[in-house]
Amino acid sequence: MSRFRVLLFALVVVGLLQSPAARGASDPWAVIVEQADERFGEPGSRAAAFLAEHRPARDDGIDPELVLEAIGLALEARERFPWAAGVGEDLFLNDVLPYAVLDEPRTRSRARVRALSEPLVGGAADAVEAAQALNRELFARTGVRYSTARLRANQNPIETLDTGLASCTGLSVLLVEACRSVGIPARIAGIASWPGRGGNHAWVEIHDGERWRFTGAAEYDAQGLDRGWFVGRAAGAVPGHELHGVWASSWRGTGDHYPLAWAMDDRSVPGVDVSGRYARGAAAESGGGLALRLWASRGGVRLAGQVRIGAGDALAAARTFADPDDINRVAELADPGSRPLMVRVTVDGTTRTAMLDASHTPGRVIELYWDELGMSRDEAAAFAARLWAEHAAAVRDERAAELEAMTLRDGDHEMRLLRRDFGDAPEGGRSLWISMHGGGGTTSEVNDRQWRNQIRLYEPEEGVYLAPRAPTDTWNMWHRPEIDRLFDRLIESAVIVWGVDPDRVYLTGYSAGGDGVYQLAPRMADRFAAAAMMAGHPNDATPHGLRNLPFALFMGAEDSAFDRNGVAERWEAWLGELAAEDPGGYPHFVRIYEGLGHWMDGRDREGIPWMAGHRRDPWPNQVVWRQGNMTHARFAWLAVPDDQAVRGRTVRAIVEGQRVRVESDDVARVDLLLSDALLDLDRPVTVIANGRVAFEGLVPRTERAARASLRLRADPRMIAAGRVRVELTPD
Repeated sequence: MSRFRVLLFALVVVGLLQSPAARGASDPWAVIVEQADERFGEPGSRAAAFLAEHRPARDDGIDPELVLEAIGLALEARERFPWAAGVGEDLFLNDVLPYAVLDEPRTRSRARVRALSEPLVGGAADAVEAAQALNRELFARTGVRYSTARLRANQNPIETLDTGLASCTGLSVLLVEACRSVGIPARIAGIASWPGRGGNHAWVEIHDGERWRFTGAAEYDAQGLDRGWFVGRAAGAVPGHELHGVWASSWRGTGDHYPLAWAMDDRSVPGVDVSGRYARGAAAESGGGLALRLWASRGGVRLAGQVRIGAGDALAAARTFADPDDINRVAELADPGSRPLMVRVTVDGTTRTAMLDASHTPGRVIELYWDELGMSRDEAAAFAARLWAEHAAAVRDERAAELEAMTLRDGDHEMRLLRRDFGDAPEGGRSLWISMHGGGGTTSEVNDRQWRNQIRLYEPEEGVYLAPRAPTDTWNMWHRPEIDRLFDRLIESAVIVWGVDPDRVYLTGYSAGGDGVYQLAPRMADRFAAAAMMAGHPNDATPHGLRNLPFALFMGAEDSAFDRNGVAERWEAWLGELAAEDPGGYPHFVRIYEGLGHWMDGRDREGIPWMAGHRRDPWPNQVVWRQGNMTHARFAWLAVPDDQAVRGRTVRAIVEGQRVRVESDDVARVDLLLSDALLDLDRPVTVIANGRVAFEGLVPRTERAARASLRLRADPRMIAAGRVRVELTPD
């Protein structure tokens, strides 16, 4: 009697000792072996006995019909498909018959998968052609693709077909089941963790009648089997190693197990160590090559592209893979060993660059982010223009409605506007004049009268002249936190909706409005082309931030309330001292009218043409940034984190050729937002921070830097191309 008959007899006898109802409820395998013999005869008996002998404990309570269906369809496939007829008994039982592959949830999948697979292999001459046809057509026709959003790593074929998403393991389980459904011996092969890199992967092996061959599931290669992106990595597998070896699955017990990357403690799936065969047959890499993966951005999707290093005869190239390809598919290149190493990355005809340094070591996947790769000068300029256009389009309707209503809001604060237009709009856009009224610390009625008077005070030759109504009636109505935000929004909206030239925005104010100029001009100096203070008092303001802002003072010599006249004289001297110490900085113009008091008889109007003669330089080569009592995250081409934006803290920075010097006694970190308007980003840049070299090298022009710049300041002329973070050690 054969071994299968002996096992069958034992199982049936055990089952017959019970009633039929009890037998079916307590021992489904007794039902399986009994029914297999009745339905399929001797071949069914052998199949049932094999499955029963090697079944995992998890299947002790399995639905008998699930197993019996698989047995019947496997036996039928052996008769139906020409390549299946020659499959040996051992291969058939272990790699065609089983109703499951690994530890995936058990399901009746064979019939559904057969119905999908059989039409695809009708023209195949042998198992290889049939397997290739399945890999080429099955995933495309069912819409199944790789995704990390799948239900689980070890999905069964029904879960994969129903959701259309699967891991590399789920894709491989489906392809194995498809191959088995048409009589092709198939199994999963995989590695739980790539040596030195991490990440698991699984693929499919099929038997061609002579030997095992491999292919990536949903990774059809028209050049044939035994090809795949993982070939080079598999060459470095460690034979016998649970994590780093290549293992193939088996139904029959082998004394070893297939490592389940999602359940490493589960040793229930038999495995065969096939590492040596891959190491011998792979197109070997040294194991010390570069592995690169390309993403659209941090947290974004993966991109398909070409990566290249070297040039001429030394040129090496490989390609990256996009979603939904397997996450472990990477571009692999031999490492020339030199650092820094430029990598050129091309996506859809556009090429950008990355510089690899000593931290980018072989053996680990190097993540590249398209929005952080270096652009050319022209591409960076075009991207900045496109970025601004997209931003403007996104907010235009909302901002147009605000300006149409002549009212801006910041939380509970409302700022109303009065407007007068002068002259014709020149090429490049109109100028914008923001003129702040006096009053403050009085009634709304008084402040309203001052507001309506302010719109009549000045008449520039050209421009949009605005008199905003202060949101509050407090004494400090023009230097409260909401004013900075409202003026930022007003300027941005005027640029987008009215076509204002962002380099021709002017600030002035009278009396309490002059107080506001004293406060706002130094801390918002990078927004304005010039500022003029009329008859105000600075309170706690200082002029340090006015290094690049032409600043005018107009005061009546007899305006002694709050010591306005005395303070104006002291500021004139202060500005003169700063200008003497910093040639080219602190341009200023002061008029103190003898014999006049708080009202200057309109003589202060001479400040309007003086201001109009200046344009803002959005990229000055020297910056002095002193935080005021309302702090900011960006000033000109400097930025600081929130915890460093503290009142009174000061940063000084200067560009000298390709060298940037940054100094501060009390700021620990600053970001340099750089542009080709400041220096040549195609050449190395050196940053000296408080006397020490903090950075040397190329600063790439990147999408990420441009987007960060725009978030900090919505200004089309101040979009940076590159960014360098500088750690300062305050003295």
